[in-house]
Amino acid sequence: MKEISDILKAYKEAKTAGKKTALATVVKVEGSSYRQPGARMLVTEDGVLTGAISGGCLEGDALRKALLSIQQQQNKLITYNTSNEDDIEIGLQLGCNGIVHILFEYINDEIQNNPIWLLQELEKERKAAVVITLFSIQKYTEQIGTVLFYRDEMSLLYQNENALELLSEAKEVLKNKTTIIKKINEESQTEALIECINPPTALIIAGAGNDVQPLEKIAVLLGWEVTIGDGRAAYATSKRFPEAKKVLTIKAADFLQNITIDAQTYFVLMTHNYKYDLEMLKQLLESNCKYIGILGPKTKLDRMIDDLSNEGIKITEEQLSRIYGPIGLDVGAETSEEIALAITAEIKAVMSVKNGASLKYKVGKIHSTTTYVG
Repeated sequence: MKEISDILKAYKEAKTAGKKTALATVVKVEGSSYRQPGARMLVTEDGVLTGAISGGCLEGDALRKALLSIQQQQNKLITYNTSNEDDIEIGLQLGCNGIVHILFEYINDEIQNNPIWLLQELEKERKAAVVITLFSIQKYTEQIGTVLFYRDEMSLLYQNENALELLSEAKEVLKNKTTIIKKINEESQTEALIECINPPTALIIAGAGNDVQPLEKIAVLLGWEVTIGDGRAAYATSKRFPEAKKVLTIKAADFLQNITIDAQTYFVLMTHNYKYDLEMLKQLLESNCKYIGILGPKTKLDRMIDDLSNEGIKITEEQLSRIYGPIGLDVGAETSEEIALAITAEIKAVMSVKNGASLKYKVGKIHSTTTYVG
């Protein structure tokens, strides 16, 4: 979601400056690729790029294609065969062993529900939504582009009525929180990228000590929305945490009254105040938060569990599975910055349902494969 937020911000600035833009979207990948379907990049007529469609190897040629799309005011689909190092037509020698199809959409501000307008709907509510983009890998075929936004029956916007025929698929994708590519017309080889886009990750940190500052910076860099709360007014200040979405001076007992917990919410307890952390853990056990990270040694967590047990609170196996203490991946972290890296890495692993092991030992593809539906 960070990439889309950056694109929307860049588009707003370009529009204010009177600059024309084009949106590049990876719509289909065959084989290996650095970016997967749904990766986006905004290009302005003066060559400014926001977002990424590869690791940097395609951007140069993509810039030229985007500028052509802006000049001609037409959508275009370009295919890059990165598996052939001797490809004379592309001449990029990428060696990524994949075929990447990228759709370039000219953004016409005068057209209602253009691609950017549809993407802007994502920021209006903190809920997952589906965006549908129609394309064809057949040459000389009209490229329809981003046509539909769906969150629920009350949040449905579309530019092309034909996209409404895919509404049932959009609902299923939203339900399963996945992304699929569906072929919808054999003759024109038109396909639909039906993509579920989750809201930004919300990282809630109980604690405002100096060791929280690098964690805030890394989380914000990742595009996460950070909320920081602490009972110490001298520590919980916007001056100390300028990039946090919210900074609260608050008692542990009142903390969750100011927080909405959803599927994208992750908690870290690092106040260095045992009673504060214990009260937070007590409340979070009754929530649906799937990650509760606790800074400190294993003996601290054991003590917390014992103290809660003495209060008559028995922690279930399900609740225990959501507690991560000591917090962070085992990367040998010692400094505050290294610990912040270990914490964010562990949260990302939990988020992606991965074990956080080295890719050196992974069997198969690095990225999950997008499902293709005939």
